[in-house]
Amino acid sequence: MAYEIQDSSLVNHYPLETLRDFATAYMRALGATADEAAIISDGLMTASQWWHPGQGQGLEKLFRYTRRVKNGGLAPGAPMTWLSDGPAYALLDAAKGFGYVAAQRAMRRAVEKARTSGIAMVGVRHSNHFGIAGYHALTAAKAGLIGWSMTNASAEMAPWGSAKVVLGTNPWGLAIPRGADHAIVLDMALTMSGKGMMRWYERENREMPDNWALTPSGEVTTDPSAAMTGPLLPIGEYKGYGLSLFTDVLAGVMTGALFGLDVFQDERNFDVGHMLVAINPTAMMPQADFDRRLEALVSQVKSAPPIDSARPVMLPGEVEFGRMEQRREGGIPVSRETVAQLRELAADIGVRCDL
Repeated sequence: MAYEIQDSSLVNHYPLETLRDFATAYMRALGATADEAAIISDGLMTASQWWHPGQGQGLEKLFRYTRRVKNGGLAPGAPMTWLSDGPAYALLDAAKGFGYVAAQRAMRRAVEKARTSGIAMVGVRHSNHFGIAGYHALTAAKAGLIGWSMTNASAEMAPWGSAKVVLGTNPWGLAIPRGADHAIVLDMALTMSGKGMMRWYERENREMPDNWALTPSGEVTTDPSAAMTGPLLPIGEYKGYGLSLFTDVLAGVMTGALFGLDVFQDERNFDVGHMLVAINPTAMMPQADFDRRLEALVSQVKSAPPIDSARPVMLPGEVEFGRMEQRREGGIPVSRETVAQLRELAADIGVRCDL
């Protein structure tokens, strides 16, 4: 099974450690603490190994981090504080710190609490973009618990039946541990695609699927340029819109962060909200029973005959973990445009760049 992107004409490939070392060194030069730099670099490398470079979740994030640190929207070494801390819940004020760091601290606290309470949820306010949702959910799965992470985001989706953007892509990450096997990981935005992939199609002069976005006036189109300032379309039509709304309630309204039209609007104060949930399967049954029952379900799913014999039925996350293994052997793709910009960025801040 091939997991790699088919068109590599716009990318270079690099070893994982080369990219990790650069990301870590760059974040340290930007002012991040050693712990912050390690978390952010690990998150960016996970995104780079899992996803298409057009989605912009890898080293491309360094451009935004640089801009926001310089304008005061991101605070390296932010004095994050716990505003509430109960038996099965907590609320973290991220103090405009790095979203990757805030979300990791929140999920780790949720895991700690869920070990005794069975389930725990930890909210975050005054944060920033937290990276890929699946990364934070996987933190719980690595600890043997089920993880669920969500965040609100800038308005790019219209309420179903309108063309006016109000809600964000508001991504979810869910992860279920499977012992020695890879966790089952679902990482998804609540829109069919994002602007990053639309820009990739635009650069390649390719048509995009007609269910990704609308023109600003609400017309269906396959032209990414025509839809760039229009609304993104939700997954499952009105269902994805509903999930996005509920996500903003949990991550935005309930945490005290901004929401809807207000979040992500001021680069000096995005005030993004997250919600991290950890669930302990042993609250319901012994671990061995849960593992046995889960594998029975997995077996049923995997035994379903594929419509196309060349495309076997796969679990959520299986493609991403397969791509991760392949990229660790063959290198991680980074767009050539990004490489050129990273070299300039590194020169400006005085960091060695081996790309």
